[in-house]
Amino acid sequence: MNPILFFAAFSGVFILLNMYISKRLITKLDIKQIYKRYLRIFLIVNFLGIIAYMIGRYYIDFPNWLYFIFSLPIGILFLLFCTAVIYDISRVLLHHSPISQKRRNFFKRSLDISSFVVATSLSARSIYEAKHVKLERVNVKIKNLKKPYKIVQLSDIHIGGLIDKEFVKNIVNRVNKLDPDLVVITGDLVDINIKHAQTTLDELKSLNSKYGTFFIVGNHEYFHNIVEIIKAVKALGIRVLENENVYIGDENEGFNLAGVYDIFGYKVKTHIPDINKALRHLKKSPTVLLAHQPRYIEEVNDSVDLILSGHTHGGQLYPFKLLVKIVQPYISGLHQHNKNLQIYVNKGTGFWGPPMRLGASSEITLINLS
Repeated sequence: MNPILFFAAFSGVFILLNMYISKRLITKLDIKQIYKRYLRIFLIVNFLGIIAYMIGRYYIDFPNWLYFIFSLPIGILFLLFCTAVIYDISRVLLHHSPISQKRRNFFKRSLDISSFVVATSLSARSIYEAKHVKLERVNVKIKNLKKPYKIVQLSDIHIGGLIDKEFVKNIVNRVNKLDPDLVVITGDLVDINIKHAQTTLDELKSLNSKYGTFFIVGNHEYFHNIVEIIKAVKALGIRVLENENVYIGDENEGFNLAGVYDIFGYKVKTHIPDINKALRHLKKSPTVLLAHQPRYIEEVNDSVDLILSGHTHGGQLYPFKLLVKIVQPYISGLHQHNKNLQIYVNKGTGFWGPPMRLGASSEITLINLS
């Protein structure tokens, strides 16, 4: 999309959200006009913070503390919008409820107070969840696998902005303590120009495992020169699976590990996923496929036993989960897709946009294959 059109559409959406919050929440509150004015000023300042965030993400380098401040308004606005919708519905129901005016006034005041308490609490909780990456342990049984393997899956780290060198260094240290057989990174690793990400990316050199680290691209790699990102990742000693497969483990006791480009390649006509090419010359062993988006499962045949995906962030902020479900068959966790095929969807190790997660914690996944 043309940058000017994108900026106009982006700004327009947030202006409409602000207008709804102002008219359907702030206007209806039983508080003094001066306080309503302060709340509307807050909305304006918050909107300017969103604009500053987009400028800082793609055009100007801000100090990290300032970037953190500018990254919060998108999440705050979204939570306020959700609060406003719930408040609006509750207010209408209360207005038509068969109770006395005295009780109605009492419940209305309670609704006013609780709306802001809930919005503030959820904002604080979501910031906490984004900063604390959980370890998810998953046991996956695969037919005809001769011996067990430990895979650590990372996904959607989104290097750039608040996902900096220290964040990645901490993730690497935690992964190494798990002593995995291999590490897989299922896309959306880099989310800025590679020259700004290189120092942070270099931390991945320290990943230790028996069979190495493997990477597939996600949709965000296409936004920042996918060729240069693949080149930089390979320079770290990480194997990039580009519609291809490798054999993991000892002869006749291991499994095939395959990887495809992301389906965003269909749209931009480059680095297009090819499942047939990725599964060529497989050995007679189980097959694990790395595919960034869960909906790629629609193109997978019966020769695959397990798919490892990411992309969804588990919804990141809970109400988004309902929207993600419209386009993705699975949002998070392990699922039995059919008799032969399972899929695990990682909720993301980092985050995109605001440093906020609600009901969808960041994760490092330890997958025990047996």
